[in-house]
Amino acid sequence: MGIGDKIKHGAEDLAGKAKEAVGKATDNDKLVAEGKADQAKADVKKAGDNVKDAFDK
Repeated sequence: MGIGDKIKHGAEDLAGKAKEAVGKATDNDKLVAEGKADQAKADVKKAGDNVKDAFDK
């Protein structure tokens, strides 16, 4: 697993957190939901990274 993918997935997680925070600040439920969904996607990708890393060892 390349470090670039890990950085990309971490950035996606941070973007989701930012989107969620902006949604909360502006009382935009749709944006909050999108942010949480983005974070969930990033978490799944991170889990896949960890599985790949485990098999590479």
